[in-house]
Amino acid sequence: MHENFFHNVKVYYEDTDAGGIVYYANYLKFLERARTEALVTLGFNNKKIKDDFGAQIIVKSCNIEYKISAHLEDELTIRSFVKSITITSFFMNQFIKRGEDLIVEAKVHLVFVNKEGKPIKIPGTLFQDFKPYFCDTIKL
Repeated sequence: MHENFFHNVKVYYEDTDAGGIVYYANYLKFLERARTEALVTLGFNNKKIKDDFGAQIIVKSCNIEYKISAHLEDELTIRSFVKSITITSFFMNQFIKRGEDLIVEAKVHLVFVNKEGKPIKIPGTLFQDFKPYFCDTIKL
């Protein structure tokens, strides 16, 4: 059975342009925070992965589609889940919503690398820990 991870953010003045609309690059920051919190829910974090396994998780690619704008002081919910997993990487789908309104849809390919930046097998028990969270269907 898969698991959805939810992370809430509030849009602050620093996240917006002069018109009070979220600057497009800041959505990437919101998505990163949500992915980090999803890892914490699994009992891991980026520092622990680096310290215990000598590995890091990097973004190989991100396909992001902006649907509508978010605005100053909006309350946003970011839904993240593992779409698929391979020996060295995993794919996450992420959705940013304001209430029922879909703001952003993103598909992110994340790769485990060693300290030299070379792809490595997902270390230790992480591979097995991720598998129960795999989901092959998208539901908004």
